[in-house]
Amino acid sequence: MLLITCPYCGPRAGAEFTFERPIESIVPLDATPEAATERLYTRDNIKGPSWELWRHAYGCRAWVKVLRDTGTHEVIEVGLA
Repeated sequence: MLLITCPYCGPRAGAEFTFERPIESIVPLDATPEAATERLYTRDNIKGPSWELWRHAYGCRAWVKVLRDTGTHEVIEVGLA
């Protein structure tokens, strides 16, 4: 079971959270269409630790950054986004 420690609510089941996207796929507002396309569609999908953006949808609704190993699903670190 995925367990994410919310900075406000403490340890919670992963089912309370909604995965939004990997941090590296967030497109800056000033990005060109080409840069946005590259950032969204041509990035590497590596196996291992990856920073991700999650929302505590069924809790305090905070946005959190989660460092999660995509191979083992181990949550390594959590912080406010």
